[in-house]
Amino acid sequence: MARRLTAASMSLLSLLTFTACTGGDVREQPANADSSPRIVVASGQDVTGKNGIRQQLIDAWNAKEGEHGYRARLVELPGSADQQRSQLLGALQSGSAEYDVVNLDVTWIPEFADAGRIRPLGDSAVEDPKDLIKSVDRTSYWDGKRYAVPFNSDAGLLYYRKDHLVKASASRTDLRGDDVTWDGLRELLGPLDDAGIDDYEAIWTTQLAAYEGRTVNAIEAFASAESGFRLTDDDGDYVATEEQLTRGVTELRQRTQSPYLLEGSAESREAESLSAFAEGRTTFLRHWPYVYPTLHETFGENLGVARLPGKAVLGGQSLAVTSSTSEQRAAKAAELIAFLTDPDSERCLLRAGFAATRASAYEEADTAPDCRHARAYAEGPTASPTGESTGRMPPDRMADGTSYFREILRPALGAAVERPRTPLYGAVTHTITTELDALYGPPRGPGGSRPGDAEVAKSLHEALRKILPG
Repeated sequence: MARRLTAASMSLLSLLTFTACTGGDVREQPANADSSPRIVVASGQDVTGKNGIRQQLIDAWNAKEGEHGYRARLVELPGSADQQRSQLLGALQSGSAEYDVVNLDVTWIPEFADAGRIRPLGDSAVEDPKDLIKSVDRTSYWDGKRYAVPFNSDAGLLYYRKDHLVKASASRTDLRGDDVTWDGLRELLGPLDDAGIDDYEAIWTTQLAAYEGRTVNAIEAFASAESGFRLTDDDGDYVATEEQLTRGVTELRQRTQSPYLLEGSAESREAESLSAFAEGRTTFLRHWPYVYPTLHETFGENLGVARLPGKAVLGGQSLAVTSSTSEQRAAKAAELIAFLTDPDSERCLLRAGFAATRASAYEEADTAPDCRHARAYAEGPTASPTGESTGRMPPDRMADGTSYFREILRPALGAAVERPRTPLYGAVTHTITTELDALYGPPRGPGGSRPGDAEVAKSLHEALRKILPG
């Protein structure tokens, strides 16, 4: 049946188009004609779009060229996160690209450090390290040494439609608070089904395609089912038990089984799950903070946002200096990192829709933190996902006076759990997504049946033991 696009989904098309793009040519900023030495920064695509906040912070550094004598150039790598990781590793191993600074997903830091592709950082790369959110800054270290500085953070959030809950005569339409559980959300199945909501199909959707999104959802379920759960310790050794994994698989299956989960979510990534929520097909959505500005602009007071029930996974990117760059350039690269991650830069990133990594960014009064490094974000507007306009910023004050920055996003970062810390993370996430095909791939058992939780957990346990030490 052909699906009708609602006004809400139409207003989100630009964001969907951007987040769905995983290919294209490398986009480099043109070099100026002068002979100033360059610091080349390699990064994935900026979700705030063309001439987004990252480029504007680079421009602010370049405006101070007279103080440090260097210019920075941003190179955006195409493809998915896995493809970007492979490109960076290949380029640094072969020397085919002269990158001085790399923007790494937090899960890549142990791998790049263990392989000798990035160098330990001294104090010059971090301004006021005590201001960094502790849970976020822990991801910067490997083997007891700092290898990176947090640039922007991330944590899963729960988005929901308050108007759906009103139509369903739900007992509450504000789902903030530690008393909200997945069991409580599932109890809304009957009322929502009976409410006659246009286009509504299921309670919620998330990212369960066979990529990192599936791993994130699995770790969130595992950590929610088992207090203090970890797959690996600080040295990267495997420490989980088969019993813990069984409880985690049970929790994951309960969250993501029919009739609660939207049909097709097993093939959904960020763009597809966002589209389904925008079209009104679900009441709840698990997604990242960067979609909040657009969703708020689209739904206004009908949008709710809260911490995920249970545990959320910590994400984000951090800046590191490559081992291949010269000592002189490495010193300037560390100065650049200090600038890009200083308190003002973090306030700018927060205004642009990223989760800032510094506690001070969340302490500004009124509606939004001040931002001086990037003019487009200084007075309130932010770049659109396509870079065509700068007409909005993440609203801080909600209808009831709640601060989104301080009372929702900041606590979510502080309570989020890390994914496994190991130089073998690529193999770990591939193993998890592959083994969980038993839940989300084509049925393999007799008569189209699926294996039980204990069987799935045992297979996952054995597979992880083969690839991880300990």
